[in-house]
Amino acid sequence: MFRTRLLSGIVLVLAALALIMTGGDVLLAATLVISWIGMFELYRILGVEKTVCGLLGYLAAAVYYADLRFGFLTDGMMFVLGFLILLMFLYVFTYPKYRTEQMLGVFFGVFYVAVMLSYVYQTRMLPAGAYIVWLIFLCSWGCDTCAYCVGVLIGKHKMAPLLSPKKSIEGAVGGVAGAALLTAGYAALFREAMEIGTKEILLLAVISAVGALVSMVGDLTASAIKRNYEVKDYGKLIPGHGGILDRFDSVIVTAPLVYFLASGLFAR
Repeated sequence: MFRTRLLSGIVLVLAALALIMTGGDVLLAATLVISWIGMFELYRILGVEKTVCGLLGYLAAAVYYADLRFGFLTDGMMFVLGFLILLMFLYVFTYPKYRTEQMLGVFFGVFYVAVMLSYVYQTRMLPAGAYIVWLIFLCSWGCDTCAYCVGVLIGKHKMAPLLSPKKSIEGAVGGVAGAALLTAGYAALFREAMEIGTKEILLLAVISAVGALVSMVGDLTASAIKRNYEVKDYGKLIPGHGGILDRFDSVIVTAPLVYFLASGLFAR
């Protein structure tokens, strides 16, 4: 199992490297496809993955990504309210085909997966985004790795025993500190390319520390959904890891945070 997990993890990292370094429309399209797969995994546990309701969710994600590329919506609320109203129409005129929680789950899935994950692409498109975008992974996957190592070594106090019995408070502290240190080292290495000084390096480390905290919430949120529906993994797409949501659960929530905090820092 460890070998399978390691090999698939290496392939995943290499794929991320290739897509993010390429950027542009390639990254946009890839992020949409990954979002669709994640939404499918979420909709599957709700029982709507192949229904008209689910298809409306996939279509909404496509419209959102098309707007990112072409900018045809003058106000983001047009998308939110338009999608909500369409779901309400479907709910009413197909009643009682869908349960209320299924409709809410479809609406939630578009924003939880597609919209939040889109900030990987949006961060990549920022000035110096080719460097900043890696903070998303340093404070999610980096935190996860550091937290695991520290937790195995000295973890004693359970952080959320009902959701994830193996996670410890010591591991969480190690994950936050590890993400900050990894980011500080990364920023120092590329400080000339990013045109930043010591102050910005420290601020980026703080951003990653905050992102690491948020990444744990994302991880536990995905776990809570699985517990509610009594499923072990969201899928089997990534051997040893599970589905897209099993691997990107922390990335989903750190991407928007890194985008807004880093864009504010580099806008100065």
